[in-house]
Amino acid sequence: MEYSVGVLEMKSIAMGVQASDDALKAAGIRLISAQPICPGKFELIITGELAQVNAAMEKIRTSYETYLVDSTLIGRIEPSVVRALLGAQPESKKGAIGTIETYSIASAIQAADTAVKSSNVEIVELRTARGVGGKGIVFLSGEIADVTAAVENGSRYAKEQGVFVASTVIGSPHEELWNFI
Repeated sequence: MEYSVGVLEMKSIAMGVQASDDALKAAGIRLISAQPICPGKFELIITGELAQVNAAMEKIRTSYETYLVDSTLIGRIEPSVVRALLGAQPESKKGAIGTIETYSIASAIQAADTAVKSSNVEIVELRTARGVGGKGIVFLSGEIADVTAAVENGSRYAKEQGVFVASTVIGSPHEELWNFI
């Protein structure tokens, strides 16, 4: 069964809590995350079958339109993106490292999904909002050509949405740097 992920970023914590309850009651979805994030926003990430996630998101978009900062629905999400959202990291960190930084969590998750689908890379970390001032950041690793392509492809969505901050590719990162990523 293919799963999808819906990401809703809201500018009110109180309305985010209410929207989370509405989403859970509207469709047979599961929560990946429902929590306050920096700077005073709310992150709601849901998963389930595409039709159910879409129905829940439509309910939230309609009922809470004025509170939405950003949202995206990713059908057939790459499983490694979901694992990264849950905090899992690859066993080996090696090769080049690429970063994609965005102003929204939805765009960072979309960037991660696009990146891993377009090139042979691994997600080292996918950080959403906490500890990064409400931004989203994706760290990727692999061969330099793959990382470069993944960063370019993954950045495209954020650029189109006007929420792209920056990206980098380091071909041969210092060994000590890996300890801090």
